Amino acid sequence: MEGNIKMDIEKNKEYIVDIIDNGYEGEGIAKINDFTIFIPGAIKGEKVKVIIVKVLSSHAFGKIVEIINTSNSRKEVDCTTYKRCGGCNLRHINYADTLNIKREIVQNLVNKTLKNEVKVKETIGMDKPFYYRNKAQYPVGKDKENKPVMGVFANRTHEIIPINKCYIQNEQTEEIAKYAFELWNKNNLSIYDEKTRKGLLRHIVTKIGIKTNEIMLILVINGDKFKDEEGFVRNIINRYPNVKTIVKNINTKNTNVILGDKNVKLYGDGYIKDRLGEYTFKISPLSFYQVNPIQAEKLYNIGVQAAKINKNDVVFDLYCGLGTISIFMAKYAKEVYGIEIVDEAVKMAEENASLNNVENTKFISGDVEIVLDELINIKHIIPDVIMIDPPRKGLDNKSIENIMKIRPNRFVYISCNPATLVRDLAKFENMYDVQEIQPVDMFPWTSHVECVAVLNLKQSTEI
Repeated sequence: MEGNIKMDIEKNKEYIVDIIDNGYEGEGIAKINDFTIFIPGAIKGEKVKVIIVKVLSSHAFGKIVEIINTSNSRKEVDCTTYKRCGGCNLRHINYADTLNIKREIVQNLVNKTLKNEVKVKETIGMDKPFYYRNKAQYPVGKDKENKPVMGVFANRTHEIIPINKCYIQNEQTEEIAKYAFELWNKNNLSIYDEKTRKGLLRHIVTKIGIKTNEIMLILVINGDKFKDEEGFVRNIINRYPNVKTIVKNINTKNTNVILGDKNVKLYGDGYIKDRLGEYTFKISPLSFYQVNPIQAEKLYNIGVQAAKINKNDVVFDLYCGLGTISIFMAKYAKEVYGIEIVDEAVKMAEENASLNNVENTKFISGDVEIVLDELINIKHIIPDVIMIDPPRKGLDNKSIENIMKIRPNRFVYISCNPATLVRDLAKFENMYDVQEIQPVDMFPWTSHVECVAVLNLKQSTEI
């Protein structure tokens, strides 16, 4: 019998199954007559009764009806909304075991995709994996009774679940967001309606410098202004003096993108500061900054050490954001070129370099694929080391071609998506050695994991 052939698996029918593994999103995996069933909330080693909720040609989805044999990894869930929100899909598993699951997820992908054997090391976790997020984005809307509501979207929907208490968001910023929403409603200001596209307030966004305790409050509005802006600001800063800036973000587009392009300062400088290691960074509304700076510091140190940069090295930092890792590398290198598509982030990266008295960095705004091509093939600037930290989609083919053309002695690939990481590593296998991959738990209680892979040029391919 061939594997994974549907054998009369019926929707709405109940089955008793053994969970043989956990999938890439932390879901349990079972087999019925070699046909794969994905079961959210189930844990490897458990026996469960499930009801089939969806059947496709290659697999099906089930929902737990009863846990017959419970895994020792299962714990009591302390969050009342985690199943509906979907943000913490590993909340029902002991933290140490979530780290093992993440390592196994990466190792399984490696084993399936790469020709060469690559070791995935133990996941580096947090001592206190709670309240770690320095950024929160709260959608606002109306409930079924037409009352204003702020919270988080229910999983795979735009239904808003009111905030009770979130165990991964910063407690201060959660309190400030709730108070800002309370003020907004007390002033009888309008709430945005996705269907009619009318109303003002769309989202409340907060950012905090974990080491500085500086807070930014962003009001995302469908318009240019709102009533009594000065009074609103005064109430916020009187109650929360560590709110260092309040920003009005204008987003009038019919889009799921949260922040618009235009920011207007209502109070403060329009940015906050935080520290990573020995460096200070300015954080603006639109620029990317790691949401878990405690783990980010570990991640960057691993990446920089692995790169083995020396004083004669020219380094490229692709997808550099605010310039955080560029600045980390600068003291070891001759020159660092940071490339980032977001103009505001590049400006902030330049300011961050100046703020930290770093003079051997150059930041370039533009599409990584295009800028990399220009630097290499037109300006003939050839890097000795490349640092890559791309978005979830991974590297584009043109960038891969250019890297393989110039053959840097080594490059470090930091990834927030193990699937695209191993996909890209497979394209470099003939030219580069990958000894090991180091997972870092940037997002506790979720199935997401950040990874660092170091690629060394094979001696046989050197020029």
